[in-house]
Amino acid sequence: MRWLIAVFMLVLATASLAACGSSTGDDAGRRSGPTVVVTTTQLGDIARAVASDRAAVEQILKPGTDPHAYEPRPSDLRAIGDAKLVVRSGGDIDAWLADVLRGAGSSTTTITILDTLRPRREDPHWWQNPRTAVIAAQRIRDALIAADPPGRDAYAAGADSYVSRLLKLDAAIAGCMRRVPRADRKLVTDHDAFGAYADRYDIEVIGTVIPALSTQAQASGGEVARLVRTIRSAGVSTIFPESSVNQQLTKAIARDAGASVGAALYSDSLGRAGTPGSTYLGSLRANTSALVKGFSDGAVDCELPG
Repeated sequence: MRWLIAVFMLVLATASLAACGSSTGDDAGRRSGPTVVVTTTQLGDIARAVASDRAAVEQILKPGTDPHAYEPRPSDLRAIGDAKLVVRSGGDIDAWLADVLRGAGSSTTTITILDTLRPRREDPHWWQNPRTAVIAAQRIRDALIAADPPGRDAYAAGADSYVSRLLKLDAAIAGCMRRVPRADRKLVTDHDAFGAYADRYDIEVIGTVIPALSTQAQASGGEVARLVRTIRSAGVSTIFPESSVNQQLTKAIARDAGASVGAALYSDSLGRAGTPGSTYLGSLRANTSALVKGFSDGAVDCELPG
């Protein structure tokens, strides 16, 4: 990574002679507030809701990108150098940001959402619980107000509106999940990314294809065989792949265990534009719809608010 950062610095020095190359440069020029850089797709969507029409939000990770495997780019250094505020998710989801900050030599204020929470077993996937996303929205609001005091009213209004939508959706998801008998709420996914969701909505996590919080781990042959036996003995009817993870092994395990393959869940990344999970709220709705249909073998489907 050190040699990569050195190369980045050379590119950055060259780029400083050119016009600003940020994808949000035009957007920032139209706004009266500061530029804030966020790492993940979920943070980008939450921050844009809070920033409203005042602050410009630049997001490092693109939809569909696995954050565990991300390699920083020269444009990340330029973006951070121009930012008034940097917001990172925390944990190994965006641990690579530390090298970028050192490489950029940035003194920009940086906040880490995970540091303000009490994560489940140090689980960095905090956004899977919308109640935790409420805390994230409020933390971003406070950081934006500190960076841009004249924007207080805009940021407070943006956060209040978004929090209201989050709480409404959370209540609807809980009500929807209660329509599925608890004995049928048995979850198997690609990796251990849905613990916070499972805890919030009373779901039993039976196992994961990759037995880790990161997609960079690998399952051994013995672990795969044990998971197949567990799925069979627990009577799991559907297992769920993830949109940003290779699904080949998951489908093979489902076949060996006699289980169906459900719709892909949005785990570490939101979906691309035009997909149901292109927004954070949309990802929660899409995941919930997929899960209740899979748990109930299609008997339950819910209307969830936007």
